[in-house]
Amino acid sequence: MAQDARRQEASPRPEAERPLVEIEGLRKSFAFRPVLRGIDLSLRAGERLALLGANGAGKTTLLRILACLTRPTAGHALVAGLDCVHDAQEVRRLVGFVAHQPYLYEELTALENLLFFARMYGVARGRERALLLLERVGLARRARDRVGSLSRGQLQRLALARALLHGPRLLLLDEAETGLDEAGTALLSTLLAEHMAEGGTLILTTHRPEFALQQADRLVMLKDGRIVYHETVAGLELAQVRRAYQEVVG
Repeated sequence: MAQDARRQEASPRPEAERPLVEIEGLRKSFAFRPVLRGIDLSLRAGERLALLGANGAGKTTLLRILACLTRPTAGHALVAGLDCVHDAQEVRRLVGFVAHQPYLYEELTALENLLFFARMYGVARGRERALLLLERVGLARRARDRVGSLSRGQLQRLALARALLHGPRLLLLDEAETGLDEAGTALLSTLLAEHMAEGGTLILTTHRPEFALQQADRLVMLKDGRIVYHETVAGLELAQVRRAYQEVVG
């Protein structure tokens, strides 16, 4: 009986019980300069997490590790049980990432960019999906314009379409509202609501506490590569979050 109990304890948790994102002891240094200093964090499927902190706190580095664009120095990060280093190709198929850099090809048109990424991700009916998303983000009339001719806000809309193209389970947004006008920010909120309604999970970074409160279930603040604040949104007031943010940012 004791041996059976030990076997049961040692067996992996069922997929339904396992967090979609698991981060343990995550550290990252650049040229011996620590940027992440031991991050422990997990998210269940369907959760929304907002990361806040000053520039250089480690927010972007954390997202880049989850997007398999940066390798950690120590610790590990898993998405759906897959390691972001050893299983990077499989993880990328589960993740959509909107970064400061749009990751688009300037010499290609908006449509050609989405068709390229649709082929890369093996999206079924890629052209149909690309045209639908261009319409969805308000760029249908710019579909055949080269990306190099688009404005900052239009680039951000196209980057959102690229990130959503393959129906990712985990969406990573690094200050995605930056460069968007009021209509663009409203569109972003709608697209995020649709992503969550389809069972998606979200991690976003922002410098705006009010945006974090609107879009997240939990708030995490980083300072010098460490988590210094972690609260659920339920019951929090904007004034409280602003005070905490000012203390963290200094």
